[in-house]
Amino acid sequence: MNEKRDQVDLEDQDLAEEEEALPAGQKKMELLLELNLKQKFATRLGIVLVGTLMFALFCYDSAMASLTLGAVLALLIRSPTYVFAWVMTVKRDLIALQRFVALNLYLIVMDRRGKTVARCFHDLAKKHPKKICLVMDDHKLTYSEVLLLSQRIAGYFQKRGLQRGDCVALMMETRVEYPCIWLGLSQLGVITALINSNLRGESLLHSIRVANAKALIVGSELADILQNLITAEQLPRDLPIYQYADEQLRSTPGHVLLENAIDLNVELSRQTPLELSKVILPEEARSKLLYVYTSGTTGLPKAAVITNLRYLFMTAGTFYMLRLRSDDIIYNPLPLYHTAGGIVGVGNALLNGSTVVLRKKFSASNFWRDCYRNRCTVAQYIGELCRYLLATPYTKDQQQHNLRLMYGNGLRPQIWTQFISRFGIPQIGEIYGATEGNSNLINITNRVGAIGFVPVFGGKLYPVQILRCDEQTGEVLRDSQGRCIRCKVGEAGLLVGQVNARRAVSAFHGYADKGASEQKLLRDVFGKGDVYFNSGDMVVCDILGYFYFKDRTGDTFRWRGENVATQEVEAIITNCIGLNDCVVYGVQIPHVEGKAGMAAIVDPQRKVDMDYLSIVIRGSLPPYARPLFIRLLDEIPRTATFKLKKRELAMEGYNLRKLKEPIYYLNRDGIYRQLSQEQYQALQAGTAGL
Repeated sequence: MNEKRDQVDLEDQDLAEEEEALPAGQKKMELLLELNLKQKFATRLGIVLVGTLMFALFCYDSAMASLTLGAVLALLIRSPTYVFAWVMTVKRDLIALQRFVALNLYLIVMDRRGKTVARCFHDLAKKHPKKICLVMDDHKLTYSEVLLLSQRIAGYFQKRGLQRGDCVALMMETRVEYPCIWLGLSQLGVITALINSNLRGESLLHSIRVANAKALIVGSELADILQNLITAEQLPRDLPIYQYADEQLRSTPGHVLLENAIDLNVELSRQTPLELSKVILPEEARSKLLYVYTSGTTGLPKAAVITNLRYLFMTAGTFYMLRLRSDDIIYNPLPLYHTAGGIVGVGNALLNGSTVVLRKKFSASNFWRDCYRNRCTVAQYIGELCRYLLATPYTKDQQQHNLRLMYGNGLRPQIWTQFISRFGIPQIGEIYGATEGNSNLINITNRVGAIGFVPVFGGKLYPVQILRCDEQTGEVLRDSQGRCIRCKVGEAGLLVGQVNARRAVSAFHGYADKGASEQKLLRDVFGKGDVYFNSGDMVVCDILGYFYFKDRTGDTFRWRGENVATQEVEAIITNCIGLNDCVVYGVQIPHVEGKAGMAAIVDPQRKVDMDYLSIVIRGSLPPYARPLFIRLLDEIPRTATFKLKKRELAMEGYNLRKLKEPIYYLNRDGIYRQLSQEQYQALQAGTAGL
């Protein structure tokens, strides 16, 4: 195998070209794979000078000490890379070690004291009752008001017979009451399944079923979507439905209560608050808190288990490692059913005393205005969001904010320096991690393009590894002894994290579906019985220990800030057109974050009804999961073992200059029409409005 595979591919060449075009003074991404002659010479010279000084101070009168010093110097001079890496990273690693130790001590204390999210918030609310906790538009809730609403939720659903271990599905758009609802349910030990508000049809029904929900709470703004399932008699008849609407929604013309649904607002208005029990149960901190859905390689959404301790880890990890403060005002325009918005964002209000400003839906034109108006000091992002912000027309007020930090995940190296320069962002905190995973990394040093780092000599302290794998299948490669093979510096491979149930930072709690949990684990990786979590992501590491994201493996790609499971899309298209072969994959579009969906359909006679297919896809899939392109083929290329060559199709993309088959493009009206040369050129130029 080529040890430098994937170091220079088309994407890297594009990156290099874009970096060359950067304005003077903007910092480029530096992927340091080996030392140049100047660095080697300077390092060796430094070793000699330090050795000479030590000899003069300690060894000049001792032959044994002189010989020992000489032997050490000879070894160091032969290995200047390790010396260079240590010198360049020692300050970084000491700072990271201090913060990491503080984080672990916090988690150990919380675990031993049996602290849950509800108990931590209760203590905060009693300490700062008048402080603003959550803000959205003109609606503000203080800590005491959030506590009161959550206690009413707890009291009401206790009367309804819910018990510890039961699950309630929450289907609601962003509002300040959203975290109050699941916080109140957690007071009873009830698990809340956070349903993605974009889901429709089979995906939505599956999400409710897989959580084994005993009740469903729905916001009135999504009632019509639920009504479709009720009309089709797909929801269990005995599933209680509680409908919630704020005063603004209730006063909207046409607002109605779903048939047989209970008006939760009315019930809560006359409910007595339930005080948090003072009895702490054994292992309470490790009990289940939430189900957060993630799209994996198995198709339909999977319910990842979030325990109280994992919620504490995710939130505290950001708080400690990025040095957030309790007096920070954090702008969070992300949806609350996801980890980024609902845990890493809102968690800083519930656990750390920060004020969190919410927005129902992200708006590029209002982003900086919101930050300025609410006096925000920190803001969250995802990569797609940053690209939208850069696409807005430049105005002077875009730097009139008080932000000292933006943190999140997915900021592309190609736009990193342009983003911080244009908007005046002092620090970027890039975070890498999966909802259910333990391969968590964080960039605390502003290193352009890096998703995080592991100290050069700290692998055992934080056991994250990069393994050689088959790029097409994502399967790890093993040696003759059946053990996995570590990648060398500069070699792209699969990121994995060792599972240790005793430590919050490396535990893996899996999914509600135990079978799906096992599929994410690798066993006997380096030794008999060891277990590692498979992130499904390809990364590369440099000599300084910085990690850089490369690509996703398997049958998942990322678009519009969401993971898209190809098997789910394939199933819907196949059911619609009745053809045997349909394959879905992600394709790269210039100047656009992530990969757009593309479906290749075997249709030699070109009989597919594109209008009907457009209607089915629009009614069955959320916007981010709908393929942007559809390609009709006479046959799909396969390997000698009859596996579909997805990678080959993805490389061909939607290039009209090379492909003879018809390619259809998803227009703004939701209809697939044949891709025109004008549309193709707009896509290539980045002017298609994506």
